[in-house]
Order: sequence, then structure tokens, then C-alpha cells
Amino acid sequence: MDASDELLQRATPSALLTLDGVIRSLNAAMARALGRPREQCAGHGFGDLLSEDQRVSAESLLKHGATTRRLAMRVLEFPGAGTASVVCLVEARPVREPASGERLVWVHSLDAEHDLGGLLIPFRLAAKAAGLGLCMCSPEEHQVEWLGGAPALAALFPQASVSLSEMIRRVHPDDRRDVRRLVRSTAAQSPWIRSRFLTEQDGWRVLAGQTRRVQLGYGGPERVFAVVRDDTRSEAHREAVLAEVSAERERAEEIAAFSSALFTAATEQELQQVVLARLAAAVGGSGALLALVDNGRLRVSSDAGIPTWEADALHGLSLDEDRPLPCMIRTGQAQFFPNHEEFVRRWMHDDSLSVPRPVPGTALSITPLSPPDDQPLGAWAVTYDSEHSPSSEKLAFMTTLAELAGQALRRIRLQQAHVELSTAVQQSMLPTLPEHLPGLQIAARYQPSRDGLDVGGDWYDAFFLPDGAVALEIGDAQGHDVDAAVFMGQVRSSMRAIAAHEPEPGTVLARTNELLVAMDVPRFASCTMLHLDPQDGQVIGTSAGHVPLLHARDDGSHTIHALPGGPVLGIVPDSEYPEETFTLEEGTALVMVTDGVVEGPGLTLEAGLERAGALAGRALQDRLDVEATADRILGAVAAVDHLDDVAVLVIRRA
Repeated sequence: MDASDELLQRATPSALLTLDGVIRSLNAAMARALGRPREQCAGHGFGDLLSEDQRVSAESLLKHGATTRRLAMRVLEFPGAGTASVVCLVEARPVREPASGERLVWVHSLDAEHDLGGLLIPFRLAAKAAGLGLCMCSPEEHQVEWLGGAPALAALFPQASVSLSEMIRRVHPDDRRDVRRLVRSTAAQSPWIRSRFLTEQDGWRVLAGQTRRVQLGYGGPERVFAVVRDDTRSEAHREAVLAEVSAERERAEEIAAFSSALFTAATEQELQQVVLARLAAAVGGSGALLALVDNGRLRVSSDAGIPTWEADALHGLSLDEDRPLPCMIRTGQAQFFPNHEEFVRRWMHDDSLSVPRPVPGTALSITPLSPPDDQPLGAWAVTYDSEHSPSSEKLAFMTTLAELAGQALRRIRLQQAHVELSTAVQQSMLPTLPEHLPGLQIAARYQPSRDGLDVGGDWYDAFFLPDGAVALEIGDAQGHDVDAAVFMGQVRSSMRAIAAHEPEPGTVLARTNELLVAMDVPRFASCTMLHLDPQDGQVIGTSAGHVPLLHARDDGSHTIHALPGGPVLGIVPDSEYPEETFTLEEGTALVMVTDGVVEGPGLTLEAGLERAGALAGRALQDRLDVEATADRILGAVAAVDHLDDVAVLVIRRA
């Protein structure tokens, strides 16, 4: 066939190509089908202007069209000028250029108006090969036509054609909006959208759909193609994986919180609370029991997952008994019983054994808190509501977690021993108040720091002076350790020794300051000292950087009394401590406190003094004695939110 301009005069897409597929010339319809201006098409490879998945078909078509005179046709999908691609049945024939005799290939679209279904065959085959379903939507006609594809998907749609409203009705209500948007999409290709679809045979399925707009033949009708994928299994698998990941994350968070709580537990009671509240959840169990060794016997507690009678049967059991729990504590060897039969086999059917035992269909683990050849500390037992055999990694993890608890228990007991020693040192340095002070009532209270770890330097003192008056002191030595307590003892002893010869408070503080400065002790102390005459109530007082006095009256009122004075003791040489003289009336009381009583992160000094003064005033108004008054003031220390130790000294003139 001779090539001529007539070949390009057609209304349908037409082009002349070289034998290697380069466009020599084309008509306007072909340029529109390719989605480019004509000048951007000529000189380019025909297949290069098509989508990647169409190039193989185009190259095959051109090869046949160039080398054979037999009919060579293919369905090709062109990009198109709009959002819809153009599907055409294309023929390729060999031709010659009359002037040069060059061999060319003529490609042109055939009229498929009467067989639009033929244009869909490649799509059906591709969908079937990919395991997808294929349907065609006509939004204007409100109809969905099933075109075929994978047999398994075709079975979900027994009717070849359904109304759009019927299809939407079978979509889960929560997904209908997305499906409508999918069908009405004007984009060339939509993203994949999942929806739950109710089938006649298999109930709810999870289907994923993707639409694309296609024009069937050049100038033909525009349709929306939808490829459908059955994601029911993958969605179920994905949900299972997500559930497992979520469960693992929760377990990891629970384990992290468990470990953190173990490290922060400050007492055995707190450790017990951590284990019983968190252990079962952290290791996937249904109940937990904690047994601690106390003087050769087991002290047992359990959570609600283990019957009370089982814990009671173990409580007080000797560590030397030949029974599962004491044996495992002694040997440091953990044991896991995946079922009831395994427990019975290992322990010889002994029904008298006291231990949380698995019943049929359950499991049990017992893990010591200390490794073999170490001092037995105890163990915990975990019950499980189903039979299972843990992995070696999980067993190792449970052992590690138990050893962490054992380390926490050792730390707590070591701290307790330290606290007991420190408290003994502190108490040995606090004085015994005089049993009888004529005309006066006196009470003192001391409370160590709230975290229970340190001994402090707070002190109080009351003693007779040579002139018949009573000396009253309260102070706070710097630091929170045994050295601070020793320094406090030195200060208190020095003040007593000096006061025996020079009883005036200002002189006592000045001499004590000189002594501490000369000793070059790297600590200091604040202090208030009073010289009180029980006969007439005359008070001489001064302060070395200490908090003010509180003066409470039996009508419920109070005043804050700031004494004159000088700097804290032990820092500034040659310091002087001016005195003030005032009278303590009958029925009134002085309250001397350290800063831990009235100052902290949650309370300013001024507010704390007002609060303590009000408490003291109400106590006197309620006719409480000095002991109850001191208790009332000390009982409100928690509101200060202070970790410091505290001291209170109450003096009432009868």
C-alpha cells in the first residue's frame, strides 16, 4: 500500500512511523490521543509516549506491522488529553514513501463502536492474571457491570449487573461515603480504598478498590473502571499483627514500669505492692504470690488472682521444708510447670504440698529472687489461666526480673539497717528533757527526714542554768548524714558547757561561734536560744540565723516573734548576737521550730509560720496540753512537702 497524506486525513488517530518506531508524521487526533501537541510527538518513539505497561504491546504491534502483511491489531491505551485515557483497537500496516521508497509503518485506530466489549478483553485478562476483579461503573446510568477477572472474586458478585444503589447498600454504613467518592472520582486514577462489603455467600468481606477513567474508543463513551482486590485475609492478618504489636508494646511498657517501680520502692511494703500489682500483668499471668524469707520462715502475700487459703497455707512455712517453694528458694532454681500433670509428676503426687498449684488447663511458674549459691531472699509464683510452655528467652527474662526484685530487696534492707543505725545515733544525741520545771510545761518532738534515708542535724535542748532560769535551744546543723549529727552534738554540748559559766544567750552564741570558727569545721548551724525565768516569765532571747519564734495564747491568737541576732554559727568570726527581753504571760506558750516545719516547696516561710501559729493558738484555746499541742503542729508537717528532718519545742507558762 502506498503511503500518502490521505492516510493522515482520517478523523481517528493515525500516524506514520519508521521501522524502529519513531513518529515521522501524525494527525491531530493521534496527537490528542497521545496527550501532547503534534510538534512534541514527531521525532519521538511511539512507544515512549505511551504508559510503561503499554510499551510491550505497542512494540509487538509495530514489529508485526513492519514485517508481515498479515493483519496486525492490538488494543492500546493512549494517555488522552483529559483525565480519561483512550482505549483503541489499533492496526499497523507496512507502507512506502512514494518519493523515496522508504518503508514505513502506518498505525491507526479502527472503529470499534459496534464491539466495545472487544476493547475490554486486555483489561479482563490483566485483572485475572493479577488475581483482581474488574467492573465498570456508569455513574450517569447508575449501574455497575461486573466484567470478570479472578474467579474467586467473580463468585462474590453472582449478578453481572447491579444498580449503583444496590451495590452501595451492601457496603458497610461507615464505608459508604468513601465508596461513593471512589465511584464519582474525576481523577485519572484514584488511590486504593478499602471497604467492608456484604456478600450473599461469605458475609462481610474486606475489599479494596481503585478506579480509573477510560474512554472506550476514540470519541467513544467514557466509563469508570474499577479493579477490586479481596483483602479479607490480609486485613485479618494485619489486624492480628497489629493486635500482637499492640500487646507487645503494652507488655514492654508494663515491664518498663514494673522495673522502674522496683528501683524506686523504698520499703518492703512498697516492693510487695509493686510485685502484686504489676507482676501478673507484666508476664501474662492470671495471679501472683510473693514469698519473702524472714528469720528462716516465709512471709507470704498474694494478689486477687490466687485464693487466700493457698497463701495462708504457705505463710510461716520453714525454709528448710522439703516442699516446692522453700526448695526453689534454697536452690535458686526456677521451675515452670506447663500443666497440672507436669507438676504432679515432679512432686510425686503429694497432696499435702502447700503451693499454688495449677489445676487442669493451667500453668504455674516459681522464680527465686536470688541466684544459686546466694543468700535466699524469697521467690514469686505466677499462675496462668491456660497451659503453655514459655520460650527460653521468656524464662531468662522472668529470672532477670526476679533478680532485679531481689536486688531491690537487698537495697531496701541495707537502707533500713542504715536508717536504724542513723536514727540510733540521732536519738542518742537528743537530750532528755527535765522531768519537772516549776511553773512551766515543756514538750519536744523530733521527726527524721520524710524519705527515711538520712539522719539530720536538727536538735532541741532544755536545761537548768546556775541562776535558776531555764535555757531553751532549738537549732539546725548543716547536712543530712552521721557527720551532721555528730556536728550537731558538738554544738549542743558546747552551748551547754558555755552556758554553765556565762548564761546570757547572746554570750553563749558568740562564744560558740568563736569555738566553731577556730575549729575550722566545714559546716554551720542556725540556732535560737532563750533564757526563761519561771518565776516572773521574763524571757531573754537571741537568734543565729534561725526561723522566728511563735507566741500562742489561750484565746486562740498568735504572733510571730522575730528575735534580734547575728549570722549562723561557725562562719563569720567575732560575730555578736544582740538580745531581746520580753515576758511570757501565764497561760501562753512559745513554740520553737526548725525550718522543715514551716518552709518547703509547697509553702513559703511566712505562710508556714502563720499556719503553725494558728495551730498552736487553737490548741491552747481547746485546752490541749503541751504534748498534744506539739503533736498537732508536727502532724501538719506533711503539708509543707519538705524532705528535711524537723524539730518542735513547746514551752507553756502554767
